[in-house]
Amino acid sequence: MLIAIAILAVIAVLSWRGLDSVIRGRATIAAQMEDERIVAQLFDQMRIDARQAATDDEAGQPAVQIGNGSLQIVRGMFEPGTPPRLRVVRYRLSDGRIVRYASPPLANVSDVRRALNSGDAGNGWSAISLMGGVTSMAARVYIPQKGWTTRMADVLSQINENDNNLKVPQLGNAPLPRAVSGIQVAVGSRMLAAPITRVFMVGE
Repeated sequence: MLIAIAILAVIAVLSWRGLDSVIRGRATIAAQMEDERIVAQLFDQMRIDARQAATDDEAGQPAVQIGNGSLQIVRGMFEPGTPPRLRVVRYRLSDGRIVRYASPPLANVSDVRRALNSGDAGNGWSAISLMGGVTSMAARVYIPQKGWTTRMADVLSQINENDNNLKVPQLGNAPLPRAVSGIQVAVGSRMLAAPITRVFMVGE
């Protein structure tokens, strides 16, 4: 009897260890899947905003702006039954979290300027935290035929160049080309072994 009880006790211990290992493995996989879902949701929202970006003419300024740990896009809003409007969205790294700020719908360039001057702390702006545990967020933009840059001065220079080229008679009334055609965003996090980088087309 004692030998049988001892054997059953050993089997019970081994079974518990195996079950505990399976439970821990499932918890780890579930946590990793949730982390991947959060990252995918962040980049998917950025892709949508970049795709709906207004032109520099429509925004009355560079439609895409980058800064220290921030990305700003003036984008169009297209909802059934309502006229097209603009919205300013801003991704900002703050206290280890990437927060997406969004202005209320804006009817024209003057409203866009007023929204930018008022900041993103009130006046109808919404704020949604998309990802926590972030250690870094870096963005750069692609200027056609010139390449990648992190300098807004390069973007402004390209807008001026596009505007000057548009005044050439043979170009007629062609729309002002976009100064920025691509955005690259790299996000580093404690849950990531290395920063994840994604590239988004602007207005495509």
